[in-house]
Amino acid sequence: MMLRYALRTVRARKGGFLGAFFALMCAAALITACGTLLETGLRGTIATERYAATPVVVSADQNVHQTTVKHKKGKTKVKHKAKPIAERAWLPGDLATELRKVPGVREVIPELTFLAEPLAPGGAVDKDRPAYGHAWDSAALTPYTLTTGTAPKADGDLVIDRRLAERAHLEPGDRLTVQSTQSPRTYRVTGIAAPAQEVRHQTALFFSTAEARRLAAHPGQVTAFGVLPTKGTDAAVLKRSVSSALHGTRAPHGTTAQVSAGDGRGPVEFLDAAAARTKLVSMGGAMGGTSLLVAVLVVVGTFALSVQQRHRELALLRAIAATPGQIRALLGREALIVGAAAGTAGALAGLPLGSWLHGRFVAMGAVPATLQHTVSVFPPFAALAATLLGAWAAARISSRRIARIRPAEALAEARAERTRPAWGRILAGLALLAGGVVLVAVLSVLRTEPASTPVTFLAVVVLASSVALLGPLLVRAAVAVLGGPLALTGPSSRLARANLRGHPARMASVVTPLTLLIGMTCTVLFVQPTLGNAARAQAREGIRADWVVAAQGPGVPAEAARRLRTQHDTVTEVVRTTVRVGLDKYAAQGVTPGGLTRTWDPDVTAGSLTKLTEDTVAVSELAADQLHLKPGSPLKLTLGDGTPATPTVVAVYAKGLGFGDLTFAHDLVARHVDNPLATSVLVSTARTQTQLATTLREFPGTHVLAPAAADSIQAARQQANAEVNYLAMGLVLAFTAIAVVNTLAMSVSERVREFALLRLAGATRRQVLGMLRTEALSVLLLATALGSGIALAVLTAFSVGMTGEAAPAITPLVYVAVVALAGLLALVATALPGRVALRVRPVTVATAKE
Repeated sequence: MMLRYALRTVRARKGGFLGAFFALMCAAALITACGTLLETGLRGTIATERYAATPVVVSADQNVHQTTVKHKKGKTKVKHKAKPIAERAWLPGDLATELRKVPGVREVIPELTFLAEPLAPGGAVDKDRPAYGHAWDSAALTPYTLTTGTAPKADGDLVIDRRLAERAHLEPGDRLTVQSTQSPRTYRVTGIAAPAQEVRHQTALFFSTAEARRLAAHPGQVTAFGVLPTKGTDAAVLKRSVSSALHGTRAPHGTTAQVSAGDGRGPVEFLDAAAARTKLVSMGGAMGGTSLLVAVLVVVGTFALSVQQRHRELALLRAIAATPGQIRALLGREALIVGAAAGTAGALAGLPLGSWLHGRFVAMGAVPATLQHTVSVFPPFAALAATLLGAWAAARISSRRIARIRPAEALAEARAERTRPAWGRILAGLALLAGGVVLVAVLSVLRTEPASTPVTFLAVVVLASSVALLGPLLVRAAVAVLGGPLALTGPSSRLARANLRGHPARMASVVTPLTLLIGMTCTVLFVQPTLGNAARAQAREGIRADWVVAAQGPGVPAEAARRLRTQHDTVTEVVRTTVRVGLDKYAAQGVTPGGLTRTWDPDVTAGSLTKLTEDTVAVSELAADQLHLKPGSPLKLTLGDGTPATPTVVAVYAKGLGFGDLTFAHDLVARHVDNPLATSVLVSTARTQTQLATTLREFPGTHVLAPAAADSIQAARQQANAEVNYLAMGLVLAFTAIAVVNTLAMSVSERVREFALLRLAGATRRQVLGMLRTEALSVLLLATALGSGIALAVLTAFSVGMTGEAAPAITPLVYVAVVALAGLLALVATALPGRVALRVRPVTVATAKE
């Protein structure tokens, strides 16, 4: 019976449920979009291209492993964890001998993959297709076949793929300069090759075997082995045979060989796509979690306003003997009906939204195009379930008081709001406020970005939730402060003052989404600049060099640095990587030790950089605190390519935010990264910029910059990286902005009778609109104070934890723009429904049935 009444109510009050429907639909769309990103990270396909003609691929394990054994209450628990390494791990070349002995193996083809960027005229190289070098002997793995010309035989010969030849207008006999792991070299194009199937995500350059081994710079090692079966041998059977034969086989540095077939070949080929899985899972989970929390807060507020607007109707139901259980059942079923319709529509809308979001991440470079977007029924169904549960829970929370109080009290409250909120609401609000304060305190001691970022946004949502519960009291406090000025500024302001004082719960429902919008937007916009500015400030203070050499391409070759070195000048090459200590990831760099203090000063607080060698390491204060290190301590770690090392700590420095947590000798790091070219070269010299540029004229793409100009380039890169976070949280902010408009429109549209009575009592149309405008500005002022206070507290705690100083980077113009946008939304969402409501004649409204 209650379901029938609920259907009739929803049908009769379509306008009243429209706001809740819209909020739930947006929430479902947002959850579905985040769910598709999460699913792509978990199950997204990475299709192979290079190994398309190779049923089985043998490669090195790209993970560092850790096994823990716990004994508790006579039971033994073994846990195994694995984390990906940052660079490509290599296999010993003599492993081919063992592979050729496996039954069913026809041929074993060693593969070399290394950096090889063609320096062709502008526009000839497709930036979306990174270029890799290979030995021509491995062309059969795709396979590539010659369409014209001959295979490379001499060290100066080169075969290029057909797409590059077409874009760069190259033919056999032409010359092409290639920047690889060594100095740039000009090769003679001897042939053009085409793949048997389309290769969309990479450009292939093929060298002679000897030249490929020289450029790969890993003597006696290979990237992988392609294993071709004999006729009639099944790929699955071959994989099992190879796996059995290699069981326990390890590379020289301890990495276990792994065997891949089918879809497992893609992650071996595209390491960036495999690493992006983890990033996308983290990003999708963080976005989805934040979206869900914001959605719950917004939907509860929307339903609370809807129930408040129906207070008289529900009070009459109580007066004619409806039980509390029946009221709850009625509202719950109404919520489920609206939630089902909104969830279905939102889930369907979320699918193209998720696809668009994935496309934007690919365009920004945050996710490689090789990780294909995956869509199944799970995200839409999960969003629908979350929407139904959220709608039902919101209805139950909103109906607690009207269902619990006596019918007489319900009728009394239907005429006028209570003078104060219920004690339970106040206590819950204070509890959330205390929880928010605890989160802010915790944030101030978190010193890593992965740990602090989720706490940052969680603190904003928790504090905004406390505002939602304590809203009526906050509105009353604001009226007490603003009441005097409002009473002196005309009849419209006095009417607004009376409404603010008489309906604090209604005004509080509008304050909450505005507070959340301002607080969350300021936090999103200023978190990255706070961290980035502090890091750049440390870098600026620590770079003592007169000039910085940078490159437009993959990096600055070692030969360029050697050309710059003279007896009186100091040149420091910097190459960056990521290492793991246990399973924890640390940003690291390699620097040239000779004369280091002339070009680089990370503010050493213990030990000395003069002892930096290939067997030692310098660590930041953060890393020293986390790992309990001091000068003389051994540090067991795994380098970027999986090679274990145990250097001795020789120095501890303060500027870890600007220079990374671990600093090694340049030559050590360069041997264990995919790209050994320097990201920058620091030069301390009396020579001019022009003189240095003349020295480097043989190295295309290198530029000599002043440290200030290099800092500007770094700022631009940080801004590009921050744009990914802005996009990720932008949808949440857009949802919050929609909720602001939605709530304000609901609040105004239900006051048609009130406006009519004011008009009949002598108020002009202009005075009523002025009253609405004053109410909106008063609510905006309160929300701005609360949202700004929340953002400032959270950003200050974030700054203290990450930089050691209470110095959040807040741009005044951006802050003013945020408040202005919120004000514009508030005024438009108030004025438009108000004007529509005032079009109807007051007498018609006043005499109409409720």
